[in-house]
Amino acid sequence: MNETSMQPAEARITKVNRLLVSQSRPADEKSPYFDLVSKYNIQIEFRPFIQIQGESFKDFRRQKINILAHTAIIFTSRNAIDHFFRICQEGRIDVPADMKYFCISEQTANYLQKYIVIRKRKIFNGTKTATELFDLIRKHKNEKFLFPCSNIRRNDIPEFMDTSGLHFTEAEMYATVSTNLSDLEISSYDIIAFFSPSGVNSLFVNFPDFDQNGTRIAAFGPTTAKAVIEAGLTLDIEAPLPNAPSMTGALELYLKKANT
Repeated sequence: MNETSMQPAEARITKVNRLLVSQSRPADEKSPYFDLVSKYNIQIEFRPFIQIQGESFKDFRRQKINILAHTAIIFTSRNAIDHFFRICQEGRIDVPADMKYFCISEQTANYLQKYIVIRKRKIFNGTKTATELFDLIRKHKNEKFLFPCSNIRRNDIPEFMDTSGLHFTEAEMYATVSTNLSDLEISSYDIIAFFSPSGVNSLFVNFPDFDQNGTRIAAFGPTTAKAVIEAGLTLDIEAPLPNAPSMTGALELYLKKANT
């Protein structure tokens, strides 16, 4: 354990002047982040630490996957939808009208209308969790499922499909890669807020000699928090929690102590 991670939590609650959020700037100027700026007199900079790059159709073909040999598609994100239909377009693949779509949430299902007339298709969706999606898939166990995904993805869906003995093909159609952050003076930020393990990895890809010292680390979600700790960093701010369901809520709890 490094010296930083051994410091008492109280010793790390010090004034914040600059906050780096590892995501794009919110489009809505009424975002709670901007309330923090005026309320606690801090500067916030937004900078995505990761970006999505689509696989070319040429690279996709090397996986030797026949999309039309499947009868159902599993979508867990908008990125997956975008790159699935991009690959189909580049490969001049006409997706049949009777293809079934299984989506992780209603929002993801609604996004399909960007590419298809959803009222004419067979679309099934959970509300948020993979568990709800599994219940739907079990009811259609005879389908041949295709799972468009990134080079970095959770294991829950492949593990469920494998243990359930279902016909399942994983298709890598896009990649999550680190953004070039070399122009940032990373040590000048008092807090860095992370939202994924990939974001934490990007920090060390860009700054392999990063020394946390007094920089406080915020993490959203248990897998991000785990990545922070496994990277040898001190986790100072965590969300969601019962009293802080959002990242901005968790940051405000900290700022109330540090800046008032």
